[in-house]
Amino acid sequence: MLRAFSTAATGMAAQQMMVDVTANNLANINTNGFKRSQLDFQDLLYVKMVENGNEVSSGIKSPGGIEVGSGVRAASTVKVFTNGEMVNTGRNLDVAIAGDGFLQVSMPDGSTKYTRDGALRTGPDGRLVTTTGYVISPAISIPTDAIAINIEKDGSVNVTSASGSQSVVGSIQLARFPNPSGLSSEGENLLAESEASGSPSTGTAGENGFGSVQSGFLEKSNVQMVTELVNLITAQRAYEVNSRAIRAGDELLQKSIEIARF
Repeated sequence: MLRAFSTAATGMAAQQMMVDVTANNLANINTNGFKRSQLDFQDLLYVKMVENGNEVSSGIKSPGGIEVGSGVRAASTVKVFTNGEMVNTGRNLDVAIAGDGFLQVSMPDGSTKYTRDGALRTGPDGRLVTTTGYVISPAISIPTDAIAINIEKDGSVNVTSASGSQSVVGSIQLARFPNPSGLSSEGENLLAESEASGSPSTGTAGENGFGSVQSGFLEKSNVQMVTELVNLITAQRAYEVNSRAIRAGDELLQKSIEIARF
């Protein structure tokens, strides 16, 4: 009887985590480049009271057995890297990646992080930076006399000076991973390489499988509100059913205690 309590409790804990993951997805529905997470579950160990194929008589084996599970646990959260909606901002420094790839970001400690958030800005020293102020890698400096900036689909950054001359001041290089779902979320719209993601390969946008750079657009999150609300309702109902299982076990235990009193 007590096994039902612990088994149902694991279900309640798992569904609580499902609600937490869904809430984070919904909270970031307007975050640039955000990728929704989904939660994977695994069943726990089984108590084998009767082995499958147990011999019940001479030369006769049972077609089944008796196994009682111990519940469920959250196995992992996986990021879903489908493309989000492309929104036209009309701002030249806003870029969206149409396809595979990440922008590379240099951190103050010398490490490199990765992002799909293409809301770029010009820093105090003229270099292209993220909204937080981290420098895009490789660094691209915009001359102080530039009156127009144009970013091509291959990531090359063209500027027009006050004298009317045009020049290429740099190129936005993209990175991609064997398993992007294994990247570690770092906050600030940044992702970090991990053992699960594998090592990055870099290249030019639009070549060798890398996505192209779309200037004047931003990629919004790939969160679908309807899908998340359905997941939220499902988690709530599953939590409620597991709580009823605990209540049913409590009632049966109470009956057993009452019988023992007589």
